[in-house]
Amino acid sequence: MAFIPGTTALRGRLLTFLRAPQGPGDRDSYRYIADGLVVVTAGRITAMGNASDLLPTLPAGMVVDHYPDSLILPGFIDTHIHFPQTQVIASYGAQLMEWLEKYTFIEEQRYADHAHASRNARFFLDELARNGTTSAVVYGSVHPGSVKALFTEAEARGVGLVAGKVMMDRHAPTALTDTAQTSYDQSKALIGAWHGVGRQRYAVTPRFAITSTPEQLAAAGALLREHPGVYMQTHLSENHEEIRQVARLYPEATDYLDVYDRFGLLGDRSLFGHCIHLSEREMARMHETASVAVFCPTSNLFIGSGLFDRAALENPARPVRLGLATDVGGGTSYSLLRTAGEGYKVLQLRGQSWPALAAFDLMTRGNAAALGLTEEIGQIAPGRYADLVVLDPSATPAMAHRRDVIQGDLEEELFLLMTLGDDRAVRATYIQGQRVHDRDAVIADTVALGIQRGLADIATGRLVPHDEAMDELDASIEQAVRDSH
Repeated sequence: MAFIPGTTALRGRLLTFLRAPQGPGDRDSYRYIADGLVVVTAGRITAMGNASDLLPTLPAGMVVDHYPDSLILPGFIDTHIHFPQTQVIASYGAQLMEWLEKYTFIEEQRYADHAHASRNARFFLDELARNGTTSAVVYGSVHPGSVKALFTEAEARGVGLVAGKVMMDRHAPTALTDTAQTSYDQSKALIGAWHGVGRQRYAVTPRFAITSTPEQLAAAGALLREHPGVYMQTHLSENHEEIRQVARLYPEATDYLDVYDRFGLLGDRSLFGHCIHLSEREMARMHETASVAVFCPTSNLFIGSGLFDRAALENPARPVRLGLATDVGGGTSYSLLRTAGEGYKVLQLRGQSWPALAAFDLMTRGNAAALGLTEEIGQIAPGRYADLVVLDPSATPAMAHRRDVIQGDLEEELFLLMTLGDDRAVRATYIQGQRVHDRDAVIADTVALGIQRGLADIATGRLVPHDEAMDELDASIEQAVRDSH
């Protein structure tokens, strides 16, 4: 079934960022409307403002979804996530190189099967929606069919992705390797089939320097030159052993970044995951080329890679563009709320502060800016896609309990959400104005299903009714009391 963009309106507390906040209390960096309305026509935002001003202008019969105590923000954007690793997440006890060999490379071989890739594409996109993520930059497996399955499912849902087939021609199982030529040919075919089709965009995707020969990195550079509108994504300076292996494989390079630079892989559409152990020269070169460093805090902690240095990268003398990402499955959560919360802790260990305003800006407008897509996503503004997330700051008892003492303080409320929030705080997610996730409906359906199954079990004698079970428990307690005397 083809995706039909929504024509509707959302009412609630609106928050959208206008520029990067300069610190806590920077109220000029965002627009907040306590009782606002977003008007959506054919999937795009046509108006946003005070509900009292816009409600009288709505066409007769337009549906208004009202969230009176929730925050409505642009949908979250994830700038580094691995589609074939949904069943690798939470794999125990390894650092990067062992983790790849022990878990990841084994799992990714399964994506040669189209049915497996299609089934997992559905799960992947469902999980993003459940966590309020409406756009993502995604790694496929080495198999071109994995990316085709992902793009097909995303386009059917109206979701905009940047994605690519992994290029990997050495230091991996034979079943997961291509060649410089086949990776070029397959990537070129996928670019022709998908880049710019609907909301889909392609990313040339050499996994990292260890798994690509110089010939393959040259092929990646050729693809970027031949298709100037595509993106490039890879990994950079995640782990000390990784860096040492890169130095052994590319002794002629000045440093890790220089390996990619020599093949023309740096630029304003190039996203480098991790960037934990960069030298001053590397950071200066990333600044010169407008390349993007992607912060992946839960992954960096889980795999024991190190602590991201935001202050060094944002040095005013040569600031590096930044993104924020979950990096599932090395990352441990699909939730960008949890990711930001862990990012705050990483930066605390660096002696750096990360205000909630800066974190939420990066999850939305900032990540859109990293992709050069602020005219399409990342803000609640006319002309943008109506990709939106509705957040409930009282989603759990602990959150509601904390919120009791911070009512009216927006920045404290955002910090609460990024510290204690997760998928439970995502009340609803909209793609092009269509509600694609409704937390309360999911809960109701789950309860109804549980009741239905319970009744079926009672009818077939597999389950003792609650009242009978309680009578038996009471009788046992009474007998125990009598025995104690």
